Amino acid sequence: MKCPFCGYTESKVMDSRVSRDGSAIRRRRECLDCGRRFTTYEYIEEILPTVVKTDGRREVFDRNKIRSGIRKACQKRPISTETIESLVAEVERFCQEYSGEEMSSSSIGEKVMQVLKDLDAVAYVRFASVYRQFRDVKDFLEELKEFQDGKKEDGP
Repeated sequence: MKCPFCGYTESKVMDSRVSRDGSAIRRRRECLDCGRRFTTYEYIEEILPTVVKTDGRREVFDRNKIRSGIRKACQKRPISTETIESLVAEVERFCQEYSGEEMSSSSIGEKVMQVLKDLDAVAYVRFASVYRQFRDVKDFLEELKEFQDGKKEDGP
């Protein structure tokens, strides 16, 4: 495993644990060159559908893109790294359970919005503003109104 700090390719495993949902193994490693510690996650490689972008391009599913989008939305929010990883795993499971060979990027984006909506309102609105490409404040306010109306239906 390549050290993210110095690039050395040899490290030793200090600790291994199964993730909460059992879908990954979390490993704490120590670089044998610089001595710094870092965390890696090991996942079962599964067949995932090809992602069809809105412009028609096709790409291999990349969980790092999901993680990056969720992290940006959750930036400076009280949301732990473990929670973010479990959200990424939930979206990935959603894609794995899809029966087709190809899946639209819009259905993946909607799933991300769903899990963020259930977690944190600010993170949801941040993601929605980028994903839905709001053109002006009116679009943004309409999304907020829909969010508020949905919350009223879900709870008191």
